[in-house]
Amino acid sequence: MKPFKNILAILFVGLTATVNAQTQIDKVCNEIATATSATRIEKDIKKLVSFGTRHTLSDTISSTRGIGAARRWVKATFSEISKECNNCLDVKYVSDIVKTDGRRIIRDTKVVNVMAIQKGTKYPNSYVIMSGDIDSRVSDPNNFTSDSPGANDNASGIAGTIEAARVLSKYKFPVSIIYLGLSGEEQGLYGGKIMAKYMKQNGWNIIGVLNNDMIGNIHGIDGVIDNSTFRVFSEAISMKTTEKERSRMRYYGGEVDGPSRQLARYVANLTNKYMTNLRAIMIYRLDRFGRGGHHRPFNDAGFTGVRIMETHENYNRQHQDIRKENGIAYGDVIEGVDFKYAAKLTAVNCLTLASLASAPPAPKNVMIAGAVQPSTRLKWEDVNDDAIIGYKIYWRDTTSPKWQYSRFVGKVNDYTLKNIVIDNYFFGVASVGKNGAESLIQFPRKLIPKGL
Repeated sequence: MKPFKNILAILFVGLTATVNAQTQIDKVCNEIATATSATRIEKDIKKLVSFGTRHTLSDTISSTRGIGAARRWVKATFSEISKECNNCLDVKYVSDIVKTDGRRIIRDTKVVNVMAIQKGTKYPNSYVIMSGDIDSRVSDPNNFTSDSPGANDNASGIAGTIEAARVLSKYKFPVSIIYLGLSGEEQGLYGGKIMAKYMKQNGWNIIGVLNNDMIGNIHGIDGVIDNSTFRVFSEAISMKTTEKERSRMRYYGGEVDGPSRQLARYVANLTNKYMTNLRAIMIYRLDRFGRGGHHRPFNDAGFTGVRIMETHENYNRQHQDIRKENGIAYGDVIEGVDFKYAAKLTAVNCLTLASLASAPPAPKNVMIAGAVQPSTRLKWEDVNDDAIIGYKIYWRDTTSPKWQYSRFVGKVNDYTLKNIVIDNYFFGVASVGKNGAESLIQFPRKLIPKGL
């Protein structure tokens, strides 16, 4: 009987640790889910609007008007937040000169991004990122003098990023968090290109990028008023995917399971778990039809990234001169922003950043086997981290957009799901920390070699 008692004791300890871990992570996430302030976001959006125009080519000298004044205010605001957390943020500009492109950069222009880094306590060179765009535009993309308030596009996104810094800087996380104000989006996604290049040159491990572009409008051009859903855009596979890997997808699947798609599912799962009356709609597309956003340069560089935005856009309030025609008001003005909605979408970002920044590294080299077998076997490289309590295997129907089933398998790196046929499901593996936080799910990209 002694061995049996020992087994029971081990099971009890493991179960107790898991329950306690869930309590720890749930406590943090429940706090964060209700910590964002619509009032603070409103104040920040109004301040950004007050600069008149934030066009990338606008005035950089004035202290009250133009992109220069706006970015200095963003940097100063991050610095103020840093003082409140004992200088926990490293605030700096990251810039480069963009040469005339004959299209939307009509003269050589210095594109300046504002970055605030909250360094991780354990993995300072690993980063999760939230970004918003500082710049704005009117009907003519090269008109850099007319008033261009950009209240929703994209003062809402940068105000949300600032608010996330206020909320999350009160905590410490193992992984670093970057709060990023990007410029040059409307002129060709130049700010993102500059940042992606900078991150590659510095050898940063980018876990995921949350690009927030228009998170404040609830009155759609389609006549729908909706403050209970939002969209998450994600590309299907990584731009780092090799020809060999693409060939394997014909036989093994994975064409809708790239890392950005896993990040989108991660966002949706956290929203469902912690947010009230809010649902994430995953859009299986890089961005809106034929259009682009500032996560794309990161995706192009091989980084994981998604776009978070409102469900129902209003094109009368995007890229429009301020005017009234045939009884219709045009222009991206402050009246078009719902601050409570922007606060809710900011909370979704906070949850995702906090969860990923709390999670241990994801398992690597996930492999799978089970062809012509009654069961499915998964194998992966064990992560060397004392904060890991074990691993969780996920699976779902091949037509399901989200993971449906899961099993915590403990601290092993080889596991067989008995009587679960490989043909009927897709599979993935995530690391689970003692604090309950989970890594992004990793899709198996290789077969387990015979004899291994």
